[in-house]
Amino acid sequence: MSDGTERLIVFTRYPEPGTTKTRLIPVLGPEGAAELQRRMTLQAVQAAEQLRKDRPLTVEIRYEGGSTARMQEWLGAGFAYRPQGDGDIGRRMARGLAEAFEAGCRRAVIVGSDIPGISSALMAEAFDRLRRHDLVFGPAADGGYYLIGGNAACFRHGAPYLGAGIGWGTAGVLDQTLGILRAMGLSHAQVAPLTDVDRPGDLAEGMKALSRGPGRPALSVIIPALNEAGQIARSVSALSKTAAAELIVVDGGSSDATVAIAAAAGARVLKSRPPRAVQMNTGAAAAAGDILVFLHADTRLPDDFAHQVTSTLAAPGVCAGAFHLHIDATAHGLRLIERAANWRAHCLQLPYGDQALFMPMGTFWELAGFRVLAIMEDFEMVRRLKRRGRVALAPGCAATSARRWQRQGILKTWLLNQWLITAYHLGISTDRLARWYRIKK
Repeated sequence: MSDGTERLIVFTRYPEPGTTKTRLIPVLGPEGAAELQRRMTLQAVQAAEQLRKDRPLTVEIRYEGGSTARMQEWLGAGFAYRPQGDGDIGRRMARGLAEAFEAGCRRAVIVGSDIPGISSALMAEAFDRLRRHDLVFGPAADGGYYLIGGNAACFRHGAPYLGAGIGWGTAGVLDQTLGILRAMGLSHAQVAPLTDVDRPGDLAEGMKALSRGPGRPALSVIIPALNEAGQIARSVSALSKTAAAELIVVDGGSSDATVAIAAAAGARVLKSRPPRAVQMNTGAAAAAGDILVFLHADTRLPDDFAHQVTSTLAAPGVCAGAFHLHIDATAHGLRLIERAANWRAHCLQLPYGDQALFMPMGTFWELAGFRVLAIMEDFEMVRRLKRRGRVALAPGCAATSARRWQRQGILKTWLLNQWLITAYHLGISTDRLARWYRIKK
């Protein structure tokens, strides 16, 4: 048990889009990167709250960006808040530990907020190790550390192991630090290594760890939207009856009432800049479900879609799936389009995006999400999925609006789709394809 002189310090950053997790912005966009920072910080803070129930320690949040008022509004008034201050990360950590010891603490531990695998048990273990060692570390997969703790005695002669000689941000941070400790004659212990999420390559393992825990939905339905006020209520309302799924609408900057309508219909609404690939990645960064379903705003799924999704993915060799296409109008020509699209999806395993592509959350992040393309992002994703396994069709239909075919004409729309696929195969950039597509519409 604690003797009441322990302090846990959480290092984090206020989740302001564009200023946090900047190396993830090319994949998640500024808003998605900020959403991921928000989720990881909340997990670290919840672990700290749990630890505080088990042992009488103080918890301090040291932050960058924002202000104390904004941090309290976000995380609550139950913690002490301080800015991290200036200097490199070593100087900021040294300051946090030194001030804890000056306040009378005998043991202090700093944890970062970009470690989805952090837990109250691991934090407790770090404090317990400090009863027998001068310092404790939590090694990170990139060669640094996500946790450092010390006791008051190890700071009597300063902290050169947090000094300017350390190559912060490099793969040798932990090894350099331990070398200094050995030269000083200080003992140390280590707790379990974890992966911190800083780069796109960290997302697969990080998101799996972040999504663990009880009470999570089985599916997350992610709907990218832009000026869909006429369609979004119908799509979201039909899905909101399914308790097993969470609904996330990612608005791309609508000038109509899309956001208000989606929220009123029961969806959680996020905002992100286009293109649609970034919107869907942003939604995935916020999603808690084991399975991700990507649905167009003008498409409706069958009432038992959750069962169809899970049973389809349970089949041997299946890595992803989609629904049969149904175009919601009576024109005979649309039945021909449906047959062709469903043959293509069944025989060639190449469903369209408006057939509601779905896959396990782990598979999505192992592929690093949708490639950020101006157009054809769903086509490119399916091609990568096919290399991992079978892309199967669920038995039901995704009913999509006929508005494109009605506005442009059935033959013209079909020819335009085939032209886009051919041009993409010929290597024409998706930026150029998107410009041509807007003109030809």
